[in-house]
Amino acid sequence: MALQVLIPDAKYDGPPEVETAVAREMGLDVRYDVRRVRHAAEVADDVWGMIDGLQVYHDVVVDQALIGRMARCRIICRCGVGTDNIDLAAAAARGIPVCNVPDYGTTDVADSAIGMLLALRRGIGFHHGRLLRDPASHWQQTPGPAVGRLRDSRFGVVGAGRIGQAVLRRARALDMATGFYDPFLADGADQAIGCERFATLHDLLGWADAVSLHTPLTPATRRLMDGAALAAMRPGAVLINTARGGCVDLDALAAALGSGHLAGAALDVLPVEPPAGHPLLAAYAAREPWLDGRLVLTPHVAFYSADSVRDIRSKASRAVLDYLSGGQAAGQARNCVNGELLAAATA
Repeated sequence: MALQVLIPDAKYDGPPEVETAVAREMGLDVRYDVRRVRHAAEVADDVWGMIDGLQVYHDVVVDQALIGRMARCRIICRCGVGTDNIDLAAAAARGIPVCNVPDYGTTDVADSAIGMLLALRRGIGFHHGRLLRDPASHWQQTPGPAVGRLRDSRFGVVGAGRIGQAVLRRARALDMATGFYDPFLADGADQAIGCERFATLHDLLGWADAVSLHTPLTPATRRLMDGAALAAMRPGAVLINTARGGCVDLDALAAALGSGHLAGAALDVLPVEPPAGHPLLAAYAAREPWLDGRLVLTPHVAFYSADSVRDIRSKASRAVLDYLSGGQAAGQARNCVNGELLAAATA
């Protein structure tokens, strides 16, 4: 009998060729049901009830009610890093391991974060926008509002995991002083990666000329960059977020930009995607002069390249199929993120 794997919110066009290639390589009979929906309700109950494994991106919320509908499901894999759209405890209560794919786009996101820094600090976004409007009259050496020299400036990372460390390495190559805040890294991590470590978030924010976020979205990091945190940043600093939109309070960011306290911000992610109705985004869309060259937006694509898409698809499939065919204990599934919850549920 073939294994049934559902991909409800696939982020690619066409058939699941990458996934089926992994199954063939492993000698398994797998039927992939690929959908492109935004909500679990768009998939019928009988489909949810028949699946052995779930590979989910970030659109579909896998909550307790949905997990209850997946009578046969033995593993869930988040096609990405963050698992904030999955109820880890509810999955553990059913004995279902939840895995992620932590390494599919490490270099791509790191490159994007540095690219956003350059867009602000070298005026690339500022001049590009002006020249689009009128190349002749704007062909002049007008200083951008966030422009500054990178060499000898201070670059700080919040969350020095795989991506955070890759960004720090790139920043050092640009002759920037580098530092990070991450309470979860073991003592000595600063020596291993060659960066200054800060004991508190506000210590880092008060030191850095540019701050880049690389944290998951958790109760502790939701609105991490609120009014108090943004006020703690150095005057004229810039904020970059390629992590999770919910880590930044957009109201507070709009106020910090509007007051001139921050020189600029670059966001690949937003609290609500697609964006809807926020005054900061409306001002950006209207090209209001006060934001000219100070706000860079990209549509949750910091991870994207043809290579990263292939990696996320193949690595997610391999994690799911390894588990379904290998007989491992639930907590031993590849890149399992709810192992402690599984252990507690079976204790």
